[in-house]
Amino acid sequence: MEHVDVAHPYFGVFILFVLTFGAFYGTTLLARWASRAMAAKDTEKIKLSIYECGPEVTKQPNRISPQFYLFALLFLLFDVEIVFMFPWAIDFKLLGWFGFAEMMLFILLLAIGFVYAWKKGALEWHNIK
Repeated sequence: MEHVDVAHPYFGVFILFVLTFGAFYGTTLLARWASRAMAAKDTEKIKLSIYECGPEVTKQPNRISPQFYLFALLFLLFDVEIVFMFPWAIDFKLLGWFGFAEMMLFILLLAIGFVYAWKKGALEWHNIK
């Protein structure tokens, strides 16, 4: 059996990681148990009851277009990839022609992805009827 080296410079970080993971897991389980224990079991009647003299509540279907999620996902994808260009721009002179060629390849791949999404209709908004 091997000996654990407690003098290693990252041993304390490992212990903190293990303790943090355990605390997070324990807190999550405790919050889940507490929320289930204290939650009202039948709130549907309260939600649908008339408050003072307001109109009678009617249930409406919550319909959000999947197109919205696709549009948001594409925005995040291209937004995050643009952030990768800032370190390149800062070290542009240091990277030289090799860095320039890498960034042009990166931009080409972004453009191909953008054209693909455009051709598939992912950037067009469709109304739900």
